Amino acid sequence: MIWNNFLLALSKYADFKTRSRRAEFWGFTLISLLISAAASIWDNAIFDSEVFGSLVDIVFFIPSIAVGARRLHDTGRSGWWQLLALTGIGLIPLFYWYAKDGEVHNNKWGASPKYGASDIEREIPIEEDQIV
Repeated sequence: MIWNNFLLALSKYADFKTRSRRAEFWGFTLISLLISAAASIWDNAIFDSEVFGSLVDIVFFIPSIAVGARRLHDTGRSGWWQLLALTGIGLIPLFYWYAKDGEVHNNKWGASPKYGASDIEREIPIEEDQIV
């Protein structure tokens, strides 16, 4: 499950326009941190520098920004809010938003990946026998 979410996030490595669920974001974050830790251990065992660790950081840089932007889109915020991380203290609201449930209804980044489009947004016609 976590691995599938990681692969899903990697498959959308340059998608900055849609929405992502919490499971996709946190699955990608967990697996990429584990791979980064393994690369650091490998570097310390073989080399005297961070060869593999740096390579892993480069490989996961764009996908991590993309999945972060899509996660913020799911909560109704622009991906540009990720710049708060540069302040240090901005990590607090970012972690809150990353952990928050996404918006139920469509927003400007599309339908909810968890809930889908609501009946009203899908414009389902009302049957005559449903009218009270």
